[in-house]
Amino acid sequence: MNIYCSALLLLSGLMPMMALTASASTTHEFSLENGLKVVVREDHRAPVTTSQLWFKVGSSQEPPGQSGLSHALEHMLYQGSSKTCAGETSAILERLGAAENAFTSNDYTTYHQTLAPDHLGVSFELMADLMTTAHLRTDAFATEIEVIKQERRERTDDVPHGLAMERLQAIAFPSSAQATPTIGWMHDLQRMSAPQLREWYQRWYAPNNATLVIAGDVRLDQIKPVVERYFGGIPRKTLPEVYAPLELAEPGERTITLHQAIHAPQLLMSFNLPSLTTAPDRRTVQALRLLDILLAGSNSARLKKHLQFNEELFSQISSGYNPFNRGDSLLLLSAQLNTHQQITLDQAQARIWQVIEHLKTTPLDPEELERARTVLIANQVYEQDSIESQAVRMGTLESIGLSWRLMDEDIEALNQVSAKDIQQAAATYLTRQRLSVAYLLPEKNHG
Repeated sequence: MNIYCSALLLLSGLMPMMALTASASTTHEFSLENGLKVVVREDHRAPVTTSQLWFKVGSSQEPPGQSGLSHALEHMLYQGSSKTCAGETSAILERLGAAENAFTSNDYTTYHQTLAPDHLGVSFELMADLMTTAHLRTDAFATEIEVIKQERRERTDDVPHGLAMERLQAIAFPSSAQATPTIGWMHDLQRMSAPQLREWYQRWYAPNNATLVIAGDVRLDQIKPVVERYFGGIPRKTLPEVYAPLELAEPGERTITLHQAIHAPQLLMSFNLPSLTTAPDRRTVQALRLLDILLAGSNSARLKKHLQFNEELFSQISSGYNPFNRGDSLLLLSAQLNTHQQITLDQAQARIWQVIEHLKTTPLDPEELERARTVLIANQVYEQDSIESQAVRMGTLESIGLSWRLMDEDIEALNQVSAKDIQQAAATYLTRQRLSVAYLLPEKNHG
């Protein structure tokens, strides 16, 4: 008996298996008449493909009072459409041996499947259907919003570090929607409605607001007519005007203190930085990426080497900088005090500043710089081993308004950065006028 209630045509022979003939990746792009942009990256090392549909909408477009719409809509798209019952999309893909999921960020919402090449037509049919005919019923929403609220509790509200990160982001972006948490504020989730989701869906889910990225064992001449078949008939829409969420260049030093059920005090520091889309030039961003590695991005980095391993002030310290944003970004330093040391969070922060100031004023050791460059380039090279990672990078670049071609230019750009570039970036951007700090302290009654 067929357990599915869909009219879907599961044609396993729709696309022939692609031969393993090419050793190097070849990338193509084309656009349908309705505005859907398609990027196809041929990688014939294994008989598998990934299909990723990227919509250019995320939490940074959500109006005040309606945070969490994009993420909630991602959940609801699996609750039934004109061709599928609730949960059936995932069931069909599972039956075909596909790995599938979805995710939402500040800037985009993505639906992705990794599966055999001859099942790509099924993936396309499902995604095209979800793009156009999702039911978004009120009764299904009432159940799903409770799931989302619980997800927020488990990942943010009941996780001290997660809550501190959210609060830090809120003060780090005082003038832009980058402060909005992707999952939404709890008070907004409590008043969200199915009609709001339907309006959001109608506004943003359009072929001319999307990019389809296909990577793996495919050929352009075979895949293009299949894309046309399933996506070509979807009408384009008139989209709202979109502005990059730019932040104040120097908002001023901001500090918050939180008391949580933790055993060791934690320190979070963030600096307002430009991204690839907002920086005065891309060389600046590459310098900031290397600065991140030099500070705490590897075990030989300065903060790890001196403050964690040698002085043992911290039990752990790490850094992170995401340059792939539609708007501005942050450099984040996260550290946990070593409770065996008699040191306060203010003293620990002062010691971090000493390391930062030394980096600004003292010439970099060429070997130290090359180690950091090697770490970052190695990460890019390893990324090429995964078709999913390749597709994610291309989809991200396209969704923030840049070209997938930047991915293939990345290593050359990193090699052009000098020690002087890094010190100039540190002097410009690692300042107190760009600093936000979160002190995370143990509750007074916590044993």
